[in-house]
Amino acid sequence: MRGQKPVVVAAAVLASLCLGTGVAAAGDGWGSPKPGSDGAGDSYYPQDGNGGYDVADYHLKVTYDPATHQLTGNQDITARATQSLSSFNLDLHGLTVDSVKVDGRDAAFGRTGDHELVITPSRALRRGRPFTVKIAYHGVPAPIDDPALGNSGWQYAKAGGAFVAGEPKSATTWYPVNDTPLDKATFHLAITVPDEWGVIANGREKPSVKVPGGTTHVWAEETPIVPYMTTVAIDKWTFDRQQRKDGTPIVSAFAPGVPDSTKQAEARLPEILDFLESKFGPYPIDAAGGIFLNEQIGFSLETMSRPIYSAGWAGTVPTIVHENAHQWYGDSVAVAHWRDVCLNECFASYATWLWDEAKEGVDLNAMYANDVNTAPARLWNGKLYDMGQGNEFTYVYSKGPMMLHALRNYIGERAFSWVLKTWPSLHRDGNASLPEFQRYTEFAAHRSLKGFFDAWVYGTGKPADEFLFPGGLKH
Repeated sequence: MRGQKPVVVAAAVLASLCLGTGVAAAGDGWGSPKPGSDGAGDSYYPQDGNGGYDVADYHLKVTYDPATHQLTGNQDITARATQSLSSFNLDLHGLTVDSVKVDGRDAAFGRTGDHELVITPSRALRRGRPFTVKIAYHGVPAPIDDPALGNSGWQYAKAGGAFVAGEPKSATTWYPVNDTPLDKATFHLAITVPDEWGVIANGREKPSVKVPGGTTHVWAEETPIVPYMTTVAIDKWTFDRQQRKDGTPIVSAFAPGVPDSTKQAEARLPEILDFLESKFGPYPIDAAGGIFLNEQIGFSLETMSRPIYSAGWAGTVPTIVHENAHQWYGDSVAVAHWRDVCLNECFASYATWLWDEAKEGVDLNAMYANDVNTAPARLWNGKLYDMGQGNEFTYVYSKGPMMLHALRNYIGERAFSWVLKTWPSLHRDGNASLPEFQRYTEFAAHRSLKGFFDAWVYGTGKPADEFLFPGGLKH
């Protein structure tokens, strides 16, 4: 760490700089039981997620048959009521719910809209009290087809397997969930498939169990996780297992047909994680690895502890750097709202710049100058904050790292490096917003950065020269 200010001091100051985030709680007292809200209030996806409770853990027991695509699930949810609840919702696309129990008692349930599962317990749930939900369900999972974002969720491989990937939603296609970034929970999966199929998922691999009709594969993600970052992938994998120097397990899986060049790139993961740790602070997840498909899906995704990669261009070192940088920026520290997505993608994209600077000797100032001089007008008019639903995954990849390089030169190397390294630790396992990041960066720089953030982040148009070419940057 280049700065010498301890994180504990920053944490104390941060309390006065930042607005808290999380699932909203009710006022004082138990209050009269009322239905929990059917959405978490995101400005782009207001019906995603739900209110009135906070999930601590999802425990899934799933049986899946690749031949018929039939999935049968038994789910245990551990949660706490944040208001007195007469009923509450979970999110689930498709699939048939067979039974629901709340605290061991049969509960009434129904479906509304395109993904709301409404559960009415036999007894009201009091604010502040823990409760459990058991759900039995089955069906043939299907992806969510978004005109702007493509397929998300449970998808099928041409070779007969299946995998889960998608953002901002995907988990709802294979289990009931509170589908909001504001409700992180631990995630435990036991999935039974025929013996010839392998399974990889989030977290740490536990011993598998032979059962009639197949093998049960067990995975446990003990780091609190946002639902869209959960995954499972079923194929005839080739596995590579290694460890970081600190003992963190690394498990990577390669589908049949994945080239050796991709395996060689992933073999550098320990080096990549060590490098990212030097920039972003301690690795915040309890496992690592990658899932390498032999499918062209148009994107790779930072599924927690184990990113999932499209075939082709994605199996390269820069993409592996990008997706693993998300373990700090996007996974451990998740967005408060989807308008804050630059906190994920701008930083992961800039991580590849930092890698090129350190490992390839790239002159970032020269690269930045070239990018500025060749940028089309549409780039300058692309917003990095509150860009609108469907536009989240656009200019954050191009204008985003340019903004961060300009910020680095605007506030100086010491302040910038300190912010990069301490921000993930301060918000570990939580959520954050871009305005919070601005205030924290102002604290580190000892001055207002309103002009810079207005020019680069909140507004449109080419920034004035004082923000476009600060410090050592030149035309």
